[in-house]
Amino acid sequence: MKNIVTATIYFSFKGKNYSPSITLELDKYLAATGSLPDLYPLIANENNFDLYSYEYEVMQSVDIHFSQPQGLIADFITNGQLDHDAFQAAWQKQRIESRLLDIAKRHMNINDFTTQPQLKNALLDAYQQGKQDRH
Repeated sequence: MKNIVTATIYFSFKGKNYSPSITLELDKYLAATGSLPDLYPLIANENNFDLYSYEYEVMQSVDIHFSQPQGLIADFITNGQLDHDAFQAAWQKQRIESRLLDIAKRHMNINDFTTQPQLKNALLDAYQQGKQDRH
C-alpha cells in the first residue's frame, strides 16, 4: 500500500488566515533519497507562495499538520504531528523485508514470513552482513 498523506500549514499573515496544503505520495521520495523532502517549499510552490516572501517566512515558523494518512504512515501520526524519524525507519525496514520476501518466494516458494521467522531473521542477518562488508 502506498504512503499518502495531506500536509497542511495553518497560519495568519496581515490579518488573513491561510491553510495551504498538499497531498503527497511519500514512497517516491523515500525510494529516491531515503528521507522525506522538505515540505515547506513543496507546499508553498503548490499553493503559489513566493519562496522569498514574508508570508513564506511566517509559514515556515508554523508546524505542519498531517491528515488523511494512508498506508504505514498512519501509524506515525499523532494529533496531526508526524514522527518523521520513526516513519522513515519503519518504511526502510518494510522495504527491506519486502525485498527479502521476494527472494524467499523465488527460491523457496514462501509467501510470508509469519510461519518462517527463523528464515526471515537469517535473511535479515545476511542483508546486514552484506551492508557491513560493503563499507
